[in-house]
Amino acid sequence: VQLEESGGGSVQAGGSLKLSCAASGDGFSNCRMGWHRQAPGKERELVSRILFDGTTNYADSVRGRFTISRDNAKNTLYLQMNSLKTDDTAVYYCAACFMNYQWQYWGQGTQVTVSS
Repeated sequence: VQLEESGGGSVQAGGSLKLSCAASGDGFSNCRMGWHRQAPGKERELVSRILFDGTTNYADSVRGRFTISRDNAKNTLYLQMNSLKTDDTAVYYCAACFMNYQWQYWGQGTQVTVSS
């Protein structure tokens, strides 16, 4: 089982990026999936999650600007990020299958840098 993120990069404040997370293997359509981020010197935080039925949750800091979605047919998770702020600068990680109070699978991360 592997998760591979893509779509990170550098953008100016106010810009947009769309992250993708391609999942290999079976069973992800039944799994909760999420995006986390870790900024330098800070702990990793949950940005957004999506349940198998499409229910979504967002951190207060990104609600209204970020949109999580999934395409189960393609085993792919997305994060559309609009109105980016410098505080959004971080490494963004995809995670899948929350069981026993922890995420079972993690991607390697993709860097997002927002400049003023």
